[in-house]
Amino acid sequence: MHGLPPWPAAPSMSDDPRKREHESQRLAKRLRHQVGRAIADFNMIEDGDRIMVCLSGGKDSHTLLDVLLALQTRAPVRFELVAVNLDQKQPGFPGHVLPDYLATRGVPFTVIEQDTYSVVKRVLPEGRTMCSLCSRLRRGALYRHAHEAGFTKIALGHHRDDLIATFFLNLFFQGSLKAMPPKLRSDDGRHIVIRPLAYVAEAEIAEYAALRAFPIIPCNLCGSQDHLQRKQVRLLMDAWERDHPGRLETIFRALGNVVPAQLADRGLFDFAALGAHGDTPAPDAHAWLAGAPHELAGATA
Repeated sequence: MHGLPPWPAAPSMSDDPRKREHESQRLAKRLRHQVGRAIADFNMIEDGDRIMVCLSGGKDSHTLLDVLLALQTRAPVRFELVAVNLDQKQPGFPGHVLPDYLATRGVPFTVIEQDTYSVVKRVLPEGRTMCSLCSRLRRGALYRHAHEAGFTKIALGHHRDDLIATFFLNLFFQGSLKAMPPKLRSDDGRHIVIRPLAYVAEAEIAEYAALRAFPIIPCNLCGSQDHLQRKQVRLLMDAWERDHPGRLETIFRALGNVVPAQLADRGLFDFAALGAHGDTPAPDAHAWLAGAPHELAGATA
């Protein structure tokens, strides 16, 4: 990801139907290009892959599936796409919407039913942030299905802004420099997870989803919580982009341009060995703080 050029900002849509259609086609082409480049850069999809596309019903996962379907017809490798939705049994969830949509488009799909909603509501006190527990339960159900169904890859709809927001969440609240990688191996070692929208800005996804008129299903479980840390970070990001257009793309490019020797992580760079004299073990912190440095360093009287 070194040296990525910034993507051009999304154009505003015209009221002229012909111009609007032209701009829509340009946006679709740009998204295909961004997703195709991410797939190539990180070797996300290989010949013969069976890919489970996690479809929540939100704008991101709809866009992910739509763009992958468009790329599938012209890709240099053959791969299979299956949409998988997890019905978490939230009250009022319109269970027919996604099956009807996918059947109309001729997309193979599976709906997993698991009442994670009741678990989250029962375990967490009123007012507590639900996202972490909900995410773990959802991930467990999806990973289990992927293993049982023999999928080789799991595709998630996280986009560029999600990766940046996660970086700042870890920086501000966890004291660590990490984000969402575009591709990873799950903790249990059984699954390869890919994020083909890693190069795509959320604003362009929202615009694309509106133009394509996807049947959007909002999440009423976490979406009703007002003071999430991620929302606070998002407000900061929106302000930066408003006051300094292009800043988010610059930040994203920095995630692929890491210089360990210019940080302070001793696990990534051997600072202790830098300029060291000979093979004598260096005194540890206790020796430096305990006094009598010559004796503790092994010097003879």
